[in-house]
Parts: sequence; C-alpha cells; structure tokens
Amino acid sequence: MSAQLTQVLDAIDAANAQDPSLEDGQPAALLYGQRMSEQQMRLFPDASDALQIAARGQHVERWKLQRSSYPEGRAGYLAWRKAEAEHHAQVVSALMQEAGYGADDANAAARMLRKEGIKRDDQVQALEDIICFVFLKWYFAPFAAKHPADKVQRIVEKTARKMSPEARARVLTEFDLPGDLAGAFTA
Repeated sequence: MSAQLTQVLDAIDAANAQDPSLEDGQPAALLYGQRMSEQQMRLFPDASDALQIAARGQHVERWKLQRSSYPEGRAGYLAWRKAEAEHHAQVVSALMQEAGYGADDANAAARMLRKEGIKRDDQVQALEDIICFVFLKWYFAPFAAKHPADKVQRIVEKTARKMSPEARARVLTEFDLPGDLAGAFTA
C-alpha cells in the first residue's frame, strides 16, 4: 500500500472516528468504512486506489448532514441523499489532493461517490456492489426486523437492481435468503 493511499485512508478514519453515533462500541461511520474496505478487498482485491478510497469514504462525516434537516417524504430523502453524496465526494477529493493524488484520481473517486455512471462505469458499479454487500451482510437483518415484509421485499428488489449480474450471482451463493427474497437476485 502506497504512502498516499495510507494517508487518505487514515484521514478518512480520523474523520469518521468523530461520529457521535456508536455501533458495536465504535463510531458508526468508522465501523461502516472498515466494513466497506473489507468487502472491497474481498470482492475487488485488485481495486484502483480511487475505488479503495471511495469505498472507505462512502459515509465520511455522514452524521454532519442530518436527515431531519430535509423535508419528510421521498423528495426530502432524495435531496438528503444527493447532498450526502456531494459532501462525501468533496471531502474525499480534498483528502486525495492533500495526499498528492492528481485531479483525475480525485475526480474518479468523487464520481464513484456521486454514483455518476452506475451500470455504465465499471468503477462506479464496483462501488455500488460493495455497498450492497455491506448492506446485506451487516444491515439487512436489523432493517428487516423493523419493517413489514412488503417493504423488506421492495428494498431487496431495489438493492438487487442496483447490482451487477456478477454480484447478484454471488449473493445467491453467499447469503441464505428465503425464496421470495432470493428471487430478486435471479432476474
């Protein structure tokens, strides 16, 4: 691992260590970033620096933009998500440039974090696949326990639609999903 890459990952971790929300006794954003890197290394072991950084920085400083600051409903949720993506992209891009990465690499990571080119750009799609695996491995069961079956089914279907065909195939071999939920990954 290069000194530049280490510097950026450490800076993201330092920022995420400030998250006031705890999960499993750790700042939630820090834990999420570590989980993202774990899945990135497993799914894409030869990933570019930009993809490694985007994975770790997917939720950098997520707590700074509160969902409650945006209107209720889908439009408010989407506005919050867009603002979050832009914030993550700006923070990561700045950290990369501070570490000596060129504009092309910083812009590539920022595009991934804004999800520009999903389904068309392999790097953006790889980040989305990593996000979906992290959700399914660590966040799906708690989500499913709190919501009715029809909402869980809709979320699983949306998750599957975001994934590449290769990632959907891996889900079927790596997760023990009930038939109705597994069906979302076979299309």
